[in-house]
Amino acid sequence: AGGDGLAVEDLRVRFGGLVAVDGVSLTAPLGRVTGLIGPNGAGKTTMFDACSGFNRRFRGRVLLHGTDITRLPPAARGRRGLGRTFQRVDLCDSLSVAENVALGREAGQAGAGFLSQLAARPAESRTTDGAAAAAMELCGIADLADRQAGSLSTGHRRLVELARCLAGPFDVLLLDEPSSGLDQEETTRFGDILSRVVDERGVGILLVEHDMGLVMRVCQHVYVLDFGKLVFQGTAAEVAASDIVRAAYLGDDHVMEAIAEEAPA
Repeated sequence: AGGDGLAVEDLRVRFGGLVAVDGVSLTAPLGRVTGLIGPNGAGKTTMFDACSGFNRRFRGRVLLHGTDITRLPPAARGRRGLGRTFQRVDLCDSLSVAENVALGREAGQAGAGFLSQLAARPAESRTTDGAAAAAMELCGIADLADRQAGSLSTGHRRLVELARCLAGPFDVLLLDEPSSGLDQEETTRFGDILSRVVDERGVGILLVEHDMGLVMRVCQHVYVLDFGKLVFQGTAAEVAASDIVRAAYLGDDHVMEAIAEEAPA
């Protein structure tokens, strides 16, 4: 816990005349859930795109486990332990849950040779099966292993997506609005699983989330973006008490009520 995970130094992203991210620095160490919040358009997903390599036209540095990965493509970052989910759940609906989860491990095992794309070695197959089973058990979906992914509820699809990340060789996870589409009960369960994942695996999670109740309950440290700038950082309690955060969410009473209700005393 607390080891080097992800670090971003003075990140700046510009789209033409629009500065989407303006000199942001943050850390998401291992063994902790770190929150990244802010109103719509604050630059959160743009941060994720830069961190994961989907956008490499930026200034600043991205480090993983203390190593500079700024110029590496997404696959190379993945091989070094960086996993990501997206706002829109994207599963292979015709495959089973177990097959979807196994992709998190299989994709990294496929090499440059043609045959390695078609069939795995026996040892690789055993590794994949074991990683997928462990990930499904951790996420509480082992009983759904043989179900077709296309038949699942939104809540279960989100858990399959998380399990796919956990089956892979990733110890730093970027989760982009994972509770989107979930009801309150499903969101509570999802938050419990995130805490369990950190406790049992020691992974680091950087969580972009609009459900402030979830953020306040599971995040040990929270960064707040507004118009591409880092305007505040601190514990959940400090975020809840901050006038700066309230100003960023001015007019959104629902958000502020959630922050006030869920923040620890």
